[in-house]
Amino acid sequence: MLDLSTGSVGGIATMVLADFGAEVVKVEPVGGDPWRSLAAAPMWLRGKRSVELDVVDERARLEELIREADVVVSTDSPARAKARGLQYADLRALNEAAVYCSITGFGPTGPYAEYPAYEALVSAKTGRMLSFVGQRNREGPGFAAVPVGAHGASQGAVQGILAALIERQRCGQGQIVETSLLQGLMPFDLLLLLLTQLSEREPEVYPQVFNIGGGMPTLNYHPVMTRDGRWIQLGNLLEHLFYAFMDAADLTLLFAEEQWQGSQAEWTPEATEEMRDRILERMQEKTCDEWMEIFRAQGNVAAEPFTPTHDAVDNLDMAANGDTIEIEDPDLGPVKQVGPIAHLRETPAEISRPAPAVGNANGFSWPSRNGEAPMMTSPNGATPSGKPLDGFTVLEFATIIATPIGVSMLADLGARVIKVEPIGGDPFRGMGGGPLRGLLAAKTNAAKESICIDLKDPEGQAIVADLIAQADAIVHNYRPGVPDRLGIGYETAKAINPEIVWVSANGYGPDAPGARRPSAHPIPGAAMGGALFQAGSAMPPGGCETIEEIREASRQLMRANESNPDPNTGLLVASATLLGLYAQRRYGVGQEIYVNMLTANAYANSDDFLLYEGKPPRRQVDGELYGTAPWYRLYEASEGWVFLAAVTDDEWTAFCEEAAPALAKRDATSEDALIAALTDVFAQAPASEWESRLTAIGVGCVRADAGPVGEFLIRDEHVLANNFSPVANHRRLGDVRRWGAVTTMAGGREDYGPGVLAGQETDEILAEIGRATDTDRLRAEGIVWSEPVELE
Repeated sequence: MLDLSTGSVGGIATMVLADFGAEVVKVEPVGGDPWRSLAAAPMWLRGKRSVELDVVDERARLEELIREADVVVSTDSPARAKARGLQYADLRALNEAAVYCSITGFGPTGPYAEYPAYEALVSAKTGRMLSFVGQRNREGPGFAAVPVGAHGASQGAVQGILAALIERQRCGQGQIVETSLLQGLMPFDLLLLLLTQLSEREPEVYPQVFNIGGGMPTLNYHPVMTRDGRWIQLGNLLEHLFYAFMDAADLTLLFAEEQWQGSQAEWTPEATEEMRDRILERMQEKTCDEWMEIFRAQGNVAAEPFTPTHDAVDNLDMAANGDTIEIEDPDLGPVKQVGPIAHLRETPAEISRPAPAVGNANGFSWPSRNGEAPMMTSPNGATPSGKPLDGFTVLEFATIIATPIGVSMLADLGARVIKVEPIGGDPFRGMGGGPLRGLLAAKTNAAKESICIDLKDPEGQAIVADLIAQADAIVHNYRPGVPDRLGIGYETAKAINPEIVWVSANGYGPDAPGARRPSAHPIPGAAMGGALFQAGSAMPPGGCETIEEIREASRQLMRANESNPDPNTGLLVASATLLGLYAQRRYGVGQEIYVNMLTANAYANSDDFLLYEGKPPRRQVDGELYGTAPWYRLYEASEGWVFLAAVTDDEWTAFCEEAAPALAKRDATSEDALIAALTDVFAQAPASEWESRLTAIGVGCVRADAGPVGEFLIRDEHVLANNFSPVANHRRLGDVRRWGAVTTMAGGREDYGPGVLAGQETDEILAEIGRATDTDRLRAEGIVWSEPVELE
């Protein structure tokens, strides 16, 4: 694999593949990758070799490496790739079998294709920063701190490369794989794209609410302050978990009082707020460590302390599960860092080599292949289809967000995904309330088929056994022990289908002390540091003396602990499953694979998830959520808001020449003084004018408040030019634009599937396995089920 990328996004993608055995040669410009100065570089450079060369002046040497490579990875913008003769057509002329992965900021075409590829710039342009309006008590968008777009793009590259290599086995040809920071953000809007369309279509039915979650947290998902001033995140989404928490907190006697009879949905607003205060008061009676000892002993309470990322490296669950590793670096000494993205029992990761010195392999040449490229078995002459997983069947036994959204990525790559749901459907389908009921599930179940089966019934398990016999992979998110009781445990599945790839995704991993504890998205958000990073330097406050101060701090912490940990996990679910399918096709092995939410969110925060002597600290978000530096920050313009990303010296020089000549020597000015000066500069013109002027000279500056994510995805000309919101026909909602794929294969496809209803294909799937004549009886006996198309 030839890594022509610079920076962490391509670096992490190729690192993951190096972890699992790829020979990765990183081609660096003279002097090395300019982003080697980043604190996390020792992690994303690990396991590679370095060749230092000028790709223009030493073209013959570069072409020698390209001709024998299986994969080439690039982070050039479209114009830069063209100027350097490194477009896909150029590489294909040298090596028809190579998979070429292009990672950009905004995608391969459209008006923003040449905008600088900075995470926050993409977040601002797409409207993601408007999701944080109101997190702090000020006007305007809020900085989006956790680099989830980079996480999405790096894992999208991993998925696309593996899928393309699998398809190459069949057709004998390479193909282009494209992803971008913009596509990497696609998993992180769970509703607004769909709700925007529906509210415009039927405004009397669907609420025009685009800043969802601005009030107090639910009692299930609540940050609480303990006696020692520390904070714990609760994540007890389901009713039985909330009751487990109340039991552990010794608050169950409250349920005897009339105002708290029945479910939470039946309580009055006044009763809910009084219960909130009772919980917050109770949590102040013990220290954080005392409460966590109680919660862990109870075993059914989802809770973790808020922890900064650099401290999360010492997380005990991750250490016990083998999710943190230590590599001896010749220059830095021991470097503790995140381990592999998943644990594959038959083809595990092997990580030992530290980051290479620049040019440590300048004389490298690929090992001889005797004229044959690996992974080319029985090429049939077909052309890559845009659906590299066509012909694969994946059975999904998963609920809520993290695992289902990951499996939907496999469906977008062409796999047939059959979602096996309980009678009544995935509980996530019932969440939202009113007209929002069921809408969230459209995202997490895109492009799948669905059958609802009672897995506790022997005949239901027999139906599942028939499906396992025809499947390539099983993906589930049950806690340990549950799959065995439901007839889908690994040994049971392996006895039916010896080459099955069996993927388990849960909160902590099978070998962690918390293996059997529940988890939900706020838990890894708090535990891995993403929530505190997003909360900004003013949170949590040094001390809260009144219940009102605690309530406000908990509101802000929960707004910061947004839903990103679930998609962060889903991305690893998809990548890990593809690693398993690749090994299945290459080596003929099935295996158990384990993914967990802590590791997934360590990856999303990997810019700070490592420890070594002299490591530069992570730049913190300021207390009011504007940004992390004067040159990487939100500013209010004379009309609207802009985000400025002038990171390199060249970008800063160009910015100053255009807009602020007096600030050219930024090192000679304090950061506070720079912010004050830049505030005055941007107040002189509207946001749209600043974007036009500065992007024209290659400086990252975009309007940050043009509209919410949903509006951007349905109307922006750049999105439409790249087909990043394709139209699909939903059985209940009709034609709607859905979220585009994280990865575009072989130039893309037009037929991305819609979300499905629970049990939408129950009858068809039963007929396929020879049970058509049993369908009516199975329905009557409650062994299978489908939801009605029309809601009552």
